[in-house]
Amino acid sequence: MIESGAGSAGPAGSVEPKRPVCQPHVDIHESETGLILRADLPGVTKETLELVIEENVLKIFGRSTVAMPAGTLRAHDEFRMGDFYRSFILSDELDTDNIKAELENGVLNLRLPKKKVRPRRIEVE
Repeated sequence: MIESGAGSAGPAGSVEPKRPVCQPHVDIHESETGLILRADLPGVTKETLELVIEENVLKIFGRSTVAMPAGTLRAHDEFRMGDFYRSFILSDELDTDNIKAELENGVLNLRLPKKKVRPRRIEVE
């Protein structure tokens, strides 16, 4: 686990305190049609998840949120709020324009299809 840098800007310009940053556990499966990536992101919601592809690098960033029941105080924490970050270099074989993402019960499922390569005839001049 690494600590995030300086606090990030929060609502109304306030600065949030440093939060721990963890690498989520990830499973990757390959089929003839592409890859399936599953990442455990407990406490992350669609609103606090960011997926970015930049120069063939897939970046996953999620911010976990844990709601405390109203009228309670923290007595003991084993699950701390924090951030998740992981990055992957993507092969040129993948069709990055058609990646599909689903987040359900803290599990991110990404479907990364392979590009459809069609054979073509090359004319000789």
